[in-house]
Amino acid sequence: MRVMRLGTIGKWLSLLVFLYAALRMIGIGWEYYDNSQSVNELQNLFHERPLQAVAWNIPLSLPVTQTGAGEEEQPAAVPEEDLCDDRCEEQRGRFAPLLELNPDIVGWIQLEGSTIDYPIVQAADNERYLTLNYKGEPSSAGSIFMDYRNDPGLTGRNTVLYGHRMKDGSMFGVLKHYVDLDYYKAHRTLRLDTPTDAYEVEVFAVYTTTTGVNYIETEFRDESAFGDFVQEIQQRSIYESDVQVTADDRIITLSTCDYSLDPSEGRFVVHGRLHRLG
Repeated sequence: MRVMRLGTIGKWLSLLVFLYAALRMIGIGWEYYDNSQSVNELQNLFHERPLQAVAWNIPLSLPVTQTGAGEEEQPAAVPEEDLCDDRCEEQRGRFAPLLELNPDIVGWIQLEGSTIDYPIVQAADNERYLTLNYKGEPSSAGSIFMDYRNDPGLTGRNTVLYGHRMKDGSMFGVLKHYVDLDYYKAHRTLRLDTPTDAYEVEVFAVYTTTTGVNYIETEFRDESAFGDFVQEIQQRSIYESDVQVTADDRIITLSTCDYSLDPSEGRFVVHGRLHRLG
């Protein structure tokens, strides 16, 4: 009798373990689906919404200053931040609906032929969007986010973007494929849009490292220091690139987790040279 009871208890325990595992898998699957739906909503807004005129207080003509009697009126100076060319206006039109959803959105990154097609957010620190999606809702996938130290206008020498390495390949999960030479050759360029401009990112370095290596430096004392930084990057790369990076260039750094070197501090890094389109 006692043996039968123990056997029954064992069966119930096995069933409970199975149910727990099944519910956990369902929960993870639902979260992946929910994250995908949230991203799809923004992708539709960014890619499919027709460009339209948006009131951004951009003057159609230069305002004139008030003058005294008999004096010729002169155009008043327009602040530099109010000047916007055709591309700038188009970009602002594309980003307007995104910024209505979340003013923290500062850009959009795409890698053709991959799942990377995401808005970029930026907060006052590098912690907030580790666990929040683009709507500010809790999410294990987090968001693609820009280092808080960077200028969202991409004026810095090294702009750093972070993203989780999700098991379903979302976020920066596909970066791991850059270890394959054929994938690297087929995905040499990314596109990066901001609310005022559009850029191409030419990949020139790929490697694994740890957080102990300062590959996310954003400030450099001079051109020589930046040149040394780029040289170190190129030396770490598993590929030798024909992309020439000079002291006058700006680069983009993509960073995600890598578990081959260290379970907690391993990183997979892709660097690209920033080039303005057009």
